Amino acid sequence: MSLSAGELKAIAAAARWYARLRSGVATDSDRAAWNAWLLADPLNHQAWQRMASVGEQMNSVPGALASPTLRSADRSRRQVLRSLVVMASAGSLGWLGWRSETSQNLLADFRTAVGERREFRLADGSSLLLNTDTSVNLRFDGRQRSLQLLWGEMLVTTAVDAAQRPFKVMTRQGEVLALGTRFIVRSLDQGGEVAVLEHAVEVTAAGGGPSVRLEAGQSMAFNALSLGPVRRNDASTGAWQRGSIIAIDRPLTELLADLSRYRPGVLRCDSRIAQLKVSGAFPVDNTDLALAALESGFSLKISRLSRYWVTVSG
Repeated sequence: MSLSAGELKAIAAAARWYARLRSGVATDSDRAAWNAWLLADPLNHQAWQRMASVGEQMNSVPGALASPTLRSADRSRRQVLRSLVVMASAGSLGWLGWRSETSQNLLADFRTAVGERREFRLADGSSLLLNTDTSVNLRFDGRQRSLQLLWGEMLVTTAVDAAQRPFKVMTRQGEVLALGTRFIVRSLDQGGEVAVLEHAVEVTAAGGGPSVRLEAGQSMAFNALSLGPVRRNDASTGAWQRGSIIAIDRPLTELLADLSRYRPGVLRCDSRIAQLKVSGAFPVDNTDLALAALESGFSLKISRLSRYWVTVSG
């Protein structure tokens, strides 16, 4: 799959901006110009997100391997820029896979934008409440009621079907069979998760194996190869329906990862405080307010290069 001329141009520009902003000599004028470029075209924003991902992965490379890449002090900015463009345009860090998945998500039957929650009614009377940045395909026919959760999270409320067709949710990680129920399914890069609010479901990993039945009040994480242990739901389960994330003694890095799903751009956590345990209720409709609560309640520092690049440190 090849990239369009517009995408290649945006990638090259993102690499130049990344090298400039990380050079240590960037001025306020540079940052203002970068912000204007970022807002000028959705392709610029997409390219910048991927470039930031490239940078993060380079920063995580161990020292001996990092020295010939971004961390080499004697390497010219032109060499760094060229490497970033090649990596991004060749898809070595998932650019092409991301682009393919994004195209699929944009063409989904039901979807929500970043920060949006929306309810959909199905022809059989069932309903879906989609969380932020979620995409779903629908396949109803004479034999089945099937949903494919491409990405994101949703609350499913099933209706009684006169034809008694099974109701299934398919994800990359596995299958959830509804047994007259109300339940939440999540499918993200880190894996899948299901939480039952009413009645029951059966969960099967994509790779096969025995199914596990979950009753109301139970949840489970799973991946394509295995099912995790059955857990009890708590106050954090499905709190996004009511517009908040509830953290109960949760590592800061995990909370910020969840908050980042509700806002565009990059939300980073200083590795030195990544495992700081945090508790509280944080609004998802106003993530800046959530960050302010973290700043005041846990004596943290919020640094903003722009609203699209935020770092939380101690």
